[in-house]
Amino acid sequence: MKAFKFNLSGKFAHFKKPDVNQDVYFTYSHIHKVALLGIFGAIMGLEGYHKDIKDYPEFYKRLRHLKVAIIPKKPYFNKKIQAFNNSVGYASGEQGGNLIIKEQWLEKPSWDIVVVDDGSEEYRELKRRIESMEFVYNPYLGKNEHFAKFSDFEEIELKKATEPLKCISLVPKDKVIVISINSRSRDMKFYYEEYLPVGLKEKFLIYEYEKMIFSSWIVESDEMWEVEGEGVWCG
Repeated sequence: MKAFKFNLSGKFAHFKKPDVNQDVYFTYSHIHKVALLGIFGAIMGLEGYHKDIKDYPEFYKRLRHLKVAIIPKKPYFNKKIQAFNNSVGYASGEQGGNLIIKEQWLEKPSWDIVVVDDGSEEYRELKRRIESMEFVYNPYLGKNEHFAKFSDFEEIELKKATEPLKCISLVPKDKVIVISINSRSRDMKFYYEEYLPVGLKEKFLIYEYEKMIFSSWIVESDEMWEVEGEGVWCG
């Protein structure tokens, strides 16, 4: 199966969790599919969210069929809390109209992204634009001050996995069967688990979630693909 792959990175990233308290806006630990499709939409010039929208935003409607794999370069990226002032008068009812905002940022995040060729016009245009670095809007990692960097574009071939492998991408926990918690090499042993957005619910436009994992475990799955001797899940 044909696909293309590239590296997506940045100095900082913030993929806001909607379930936040009033003091700090927290971030997911990794980019998720909805945020990734938003980046693709910016590259292609598709419309995003509107306050009065009652249907899927254009980028999601046009691109949700794409199958992608998200391959973290590290299990966890460092996080830091940033505090800054929002002095717009309507931002706060406090005296002086000054609101102190605290956000959790990922530091130096980096992922390899695989996009599967489904034969669609959207796939062909996205591939052309990323390969030629021809973007309609500047893509960013969750916030417009967190610029996204693209590098290492290449075309690859995926083949169906026929044996248990180490899955180097994020994968839904219920899609794999653990064969061994010890990898076949002396690489660092690790395990990450988090509920991440995988889609949007129509009309309400709230996230749909799945429990995603990323580990050094050897696993098997009917939905896993192999590239260079390692497994990836595309969804």
